[in-house]
Amino acid sequence: MNRMMEAAAAAFQFLSRFPIRREIPFTPEVQQRSVVFYPLVGGVIGLTVALLGWGLSFALPAFPASVITLTVWVGLTGGLHLDGWMDSADALLSHRSRERMLEIMKDSRVGAMGVIACTLLLLLKVSLIQSIFELSGGDRMQESLLLVLAPVWSRWFMVHAMYRWPVARGSEGLAALFSGLSSLRRLQAGLMAVLVTLGVIATLGLVTDSNLWITGLSALVLAPFLTWLIGAAVAGRMSRRLGGLTGDTYGALNELLEAALLLFVVLLLQHWG
Repeated sequence: MNRMMEAAAAAFQFLSRFPIRREIPFTPEVQQRSVVFYPLVGGVIGLTVALLGWGLSFALPAFPASVITLTVWVGLTGGLHLDGWMDSADALLSHRSRERMLEIMKDSRVGAMGVIACTLLLLLKVSLIQSIFELSGGDRMQESLLLVLAPVWSRWFMVHAMYRWPVARGSEGLAALFSGLSSLRRLQAGLMAVLVTLGVIATLGLVTDSNLWITGLSALVLAPFLTWLIGAAVAGRMSRRLGGLTGDTYGALNELLEAALLLFVVLLLQHWG
């Protein structure tokens, strides 16, 4: 039990800014155990921002409520994944050699492509969050909770990527902590993501609305598949260009998949909500 608590605390400390008051050794063994709880961290972040956005929608129009919601969302992650998104954009859109792209990622400065990519991503996300709130009708909290799927399954894919693709820098960099991740950890992370998703579906089921059941079941089946399909295509492309993945590309994949899954939720609500 202590090992599980330690792993869960490590996951929350690494991926979020929730105040976890516990000293955790920053070792590969602990970090690899912690990946099991990555989808849970995503679920807590998603639930927090969903409830916040739903509450704000009673006091504010959808757009400012969505901007504040996204601001809190980024704040809860400490901008960790956005940093990876910007660094990856600077490197991969530079069309340089593999060695030069890896050097660009290590540079603490952000280039023009990183700023452009970040701006466009945030604009897309805030528009999708606004659409979810508007399609939910404001007073229907259950439908707003579907946005929880985005941070849950995007973080599951980070675990899958750690297992599936090699580390670009070998024993260097943050990604090296997760080198050699076992298939058991990946499976456990997947089960955690399913459990969190089932919790969301159960909440949707608190209302006797057949459309919500259709929406919930569609999300349960399609969200993991779409995450894998999009994530595998992009991660494979990144790995071919870089000779593997890095900590920055894990963050970039998380951001990309969050946006893709938010779009998926909007489409669900628009057609079946």
